[in-house]
Amino acid sequence: MAEDEIASFLSYLAHVERASPHTVRGYGGDLRQLAAFAAAYDPGRDLTAFTPLDLRHFFVYLREGGVGPRSLARKLSSIRALFRFLGREEVVPANPGEEIATPKIPRKLPTVLSVDDMFALLETPPEGEPGGLRDRAWLELFYSTGMRVSELAGLDVADVDLTEGLVRIRGKGKKERVSPLGERAGEAITAWLDARVALRARFPGADPRALFLNLRDGGRLTPRSLRSLLGKWIVKCGILRKVSPHALRHTFATHLLDAGADLRAIQELLGHENLSTTQRYTQVSTQKMVEVYDAAHPRARAGKP
Repeated sequence: MAEDEIASFLSYLAHVERASPHTVRGYGGDLRQLAAFAAAYDPGRDLTAFTPLDLRHFFVYLREGGVGPRSLARKLSSIRALFRFLGREEVVPANPGEEIATPKIPRKLPTVLSVDDMFALLETPPEGEPGGLRDRAWLELFYSTGMRVSELAGLDVADVDLTEGLVRIRGKGKKERVSPLGERAGEAITAWLDARVALRARFPGADPRALFLNLRDGGRLTPRSLRSLLGKWIVKCGILRKVSPHALRHTFATHLLDAGADLRAIQELLGHENLSTTQRYTQVSTQKMVEVYDAAHPRARAGKP
């Protein structure tokens, strides 16, 4: 039965591969969708007998249902992983997913704030209250280092060295890197640490290690909370578009690149394993260069309507 094979694979993912619950849920949803299609497509045949042609029919069905290239690519990855597992278990002789071409995913240029918008955002949280001091501190730190939102949420007080102007960041795969801390970020963190002392006194159960605490019970701020807070300050700042925490990471990298920073140095600061990931920011800067040229050069619009 398809359900048994999928269950065995998901158990393998969770207990042998040590995949996260989120990953296991994602694989499970994709594979159960395939199993449901298989039951309707050919009720008398088990999923393990599926051929590349059968899988092509499945992907045609998904595309006609409006599933986009990115989701199709993820589902194909899940199917390949399932049949790879079944091949090792000698349940199937070959992996039909390997004969299906991966859908091409259109690459979108990352969202980037202008320098003026970024500075306006940093000045939006009020300095006269603990929440404002905290949010100024993490916004300054975000822009100063370009770290991921999960890395920001995971910071401890001990990770910040205000004397040396450095911050230790625990990235993907438990890899650590050290990033310089800008002067404005250092000042904002110092102001927040003073307010943090009073906040911890109000909440005896407050997290003693976490750098950024919530105002409800003194627990660590989560990535979800940081996204919500960012959305609030974006609206108050008057920026009329959706800005994610990852957009601030893109903004950090693009502003460095525009100022002449070396691409490999930016790669190290962002914690990217591959330079090709960092090179996306050169596309943003090139686009900006063309826009500036078109707007400013006297001959740029020659012959254009």
